[in-house]
This record gives sequence, C-alpha cells and structure tokens, in this order.
Amino acid sequence: MSKEKSIKAKVLVVDDEQGARDALQVILEDDYEVTTAASGHEAIAYCQASHYDLVFLDVAMPEIDGIKTLKRLRTLDEPMDVVMISASDKAEKAVQSIKLGAYDYITKPFEPDDILSAVARVLEKQTLQREVRYLRSEIAHRYGEVEIVSNDPGMLDILQLVNKVASTSSSVLITGESGTGKELIARSLHQHGNRGKAPLVAINCAAIPIELMESELFGHEKGSFTGAHTRSIGKFEHATGGTIFLDEISALRPELQAKLLRVLQDKEIVRLGSNRTIKVDVRIVAATNTNIEELIEAGSFRTDLYFRLNVIPVKLPPLRERHGDVKLLAQHFLNRFNLQLKRDIKGFTDKSLDTLERYPWPGNIRELENLIERMVVLGSDTGPISFADLPLDILLDSSLTPETPPLGDGLLQARENFERQYILKALKKAGWNQSEAARNLNIHRNTLIQKMKSLAIKETPPTSPPK
Repeated sequence: MSKEKSIKAKVLVVDDEQGARDALQVILEDDYEVTTAASGHEAIAYCQASHYDLVFLDVAMPEIDGIKTLKRLRTLDEPMDVVMISASDKAEKAVQSIKLGAYDYITKPFEPDDILSAVARVLEKQTLQREVRYLRSEIAHRYGEVEIVSNDPGMLDILQLVNKVASTSSSVLITGESGTGKELIARSLHQHGNRGKAPLVAINCAAIPIELMESELFGHEKGSFTGAHTRSIGKFEHATGGTIFLDEISALRPELQAKLLRVLQDKEIVRLGSNRTIKVDVRIVAATNTNIEELIEAGSFRTDLYFRLNVIPVKLPPLRERHGDVKLLAQHFLNRFNLQLKRDIKGFTDKSLDTLERYPWPGNIRELENLIERMVVLGSDTGPISFADLPLDILLDSSLTPETPPLGDGLLQARENFERQYILKALKKAGWNQSEAARNLNIHRNTLIQKMKSLAIKETPPTSPPK
C-alpha cells in the first residue's frame, strides 16, 4: 500500500519546568505535533488561538496553577481533553481535577509508555465520540421519514414490492439511471422493516479512494497502515442490527468483491490488520446505474456476488417513463422549497407544466428537484412559474422542437411556440446579440425586438444560478 500523508494530532505541553517540557516533547514529537507553554496564562492564550487534541497540564505552577488553568480551559467554546501531571501523588488533587473535567492524572516521574498510552486512550475516545455523533446525525437528519411521490402504475408496483420485502433480511439490488431515487428506495426498505430503529449506513463505493475502501467497510487496527494511529470501526460494524447501503456497487474492485461475498456468506468481517473475525448482523442493499451483467461478461464483476446481491431485484424506471409524475413531483418540490426558503410561489401555468412533462429529464428526479429549487430561489412571489420562466436548456431541448407541438394547442398557439423557440435558438447562437440574430433570421432588428416583446422573450439571457 502506498504511504499516505497523515494529519498528526496536536498536543500542548504545559509545565513551568524546562526539563519536564523537553522530556514530554521528546516522547511525543515523533508521532504528534507538539507545542509547549511555560505557564498557565500562556497555555490559555494558546488554546484561545488554536484547538489542541490533548493538553498535558502540570498541577504546581506559579501565578496560576494547573487547577485554575483547567477551570479556564473548560470555559472555552471548544473544550479540550486535559491530562494533569504532578510531582506528588495527592489523591485530593487528582479527584479535584477529574471532577473539573480532566481526562486523567499522571504522577512524576512518568514513563514514556504511560504518556503515549494516555494520548492513545484520549484519541480513541475522541474517535468514538465522533462516530457516535455521525451515526446520530445520519439517523436524525439524513434518514428522516421517507416520502416517495408517484401515481405511475409501474412505480406503485415497485413500492408494493418494497413494502412486502422490507421486513425480511434478504439482499436487495436496486438498478436504474442516475437520479431515479435508488437511495430513497433503500431508505424506505430500511424504515419500513424490522431494522428501522437500528442504523442505516450509506457508502458510495465510487466516491472513496480504492486504497481506503477496505478500511471504510471493515475497519482497521492500530498500526495496520501508515497513519493508522488508532483502531477504527468500519461501516459494517456501525450498521450492526441495521442496514448497509452500498451505492455504485459496480465500482468495487475485484479483491473487495471477494471479501464482500464472504461477508454475505459467513456473516462476519475481519478488520484490516487483524486475524480475528467479528460477527455482524447486517442487511445489504446495493445499487448501481451500470448494467452489471455487461460487467460480468467483461470479467470485472463476480457472478457469484451478483447472485448473492440480486436476491430481490428492484429496477427503477427513468422519470421520462413515469406517466404523470413530472407534474406531481414538480408541485411536490415547489411546496417543499417554498417552505424551506420561505417563499410563496403559486404553482405553475398549464403551459410550463406541459413543457416540463415533455422534457426527457436525462438527470431524472434529481435534475427536476434541482431545477425547481433554482426557480424558487430566483423566482418571484407575484405569480405562478410560467413558460417564459423556464431555462433555455429546457426550452431548447430537441424533444421540444416546434416540428412536433402537442396536439390540442391549436394552430395559432403552435405557430407562436414555433416562432418563440426559433427566435430563442437564433438569439442563443448569436450570444444574445440582437443585431446578429436579426441578420441570421433575415428580419430587421426592430422587428426582432417587437417579436421578443410579444412572445415574452427576455432581452438578456437568464442568469445562471450560483454554484
């Protein structure tokens, strides 16, 4: 494995004796970023300016002793872990410092192993605290109540299947184009099953560097690779009792496919750098927008893993094949973003909804959601979203060309649609230079300006939403 550049933990050593500071620095500097302070006042100033993962704090110092310094450090906006150091083994001072929030108490003369062990314990505790916060935030915020909106018969059949298999532990493979809602289905499977109160842990197999993927999935032991200063719990252990969602499973490299297959077969994992097996009770839901059968033929995906994952296949249709759902979802997203952004945009005109319905949505639901958010951010509360408010990439799509206008608009309306889109294309091609566009259209510039006004074409191109 290639060496990785690790970020060293920051340690502050506070002692009025130069010899004690030097001794601690020699013990710690190979593995940690060490700063030293000669007084309590200096330590407080350092901690106000920067955050330290751990502070070694001497009890007996002039002017402001360790106990008073500890009290000040505990009032900072970002409290730090503190290990007290004293030349005397006084139980009273030790108990007092622990009550004030110190993590540990070490007496002089100290052994290097005692110091290094104290640092390791503090860092491991901090790692576990971060993991707990992560899991709580995932459950509370990301995995709120799932709401899937659809009137399409095919989608309703899928939702019925999801409800039927939710309470089983069978593996599920969700396939479909990007943006079709695969993670939403995974969340619904989890929430409506008997694992709903346990964690749902999601991992994007395509987003994590190859060299870190095994550690992410199965965890690692201290010292198993460069930068592994503490033991780390993997996603499978986090998800014990619940569900692990492996998005973009097709990106998993072959050696990890073999290990995942063993997890499915044996219900146990092995942390990186360890020989000890750990039993896990996890339901696996995988998803991909790639044709895995083609990958199997190419030799880049294991057939046996595919069959293990594909016990319950769920194939999501693209949005363009979900009849009537574009209008339903557009209104759903408008209601949501009106609420979130404190806006009051009053629906859509019939013409704008018809245009949205005819657009092919290559980015599927995610593209529609992003579009509605953009229009709520940039729109006006004075009326509904109109045809003229739609962005050019929607209006100028080849599927909306004037050669095939929807029946029922009437000849006059069809001619107006044709003229509007034809003029829009000319303006876009000319970079919105009206004189050049008029020449390309073989009309006078004043005629173009009049047409733009009558067809509600803005004189300048719509501004792109901020990135």
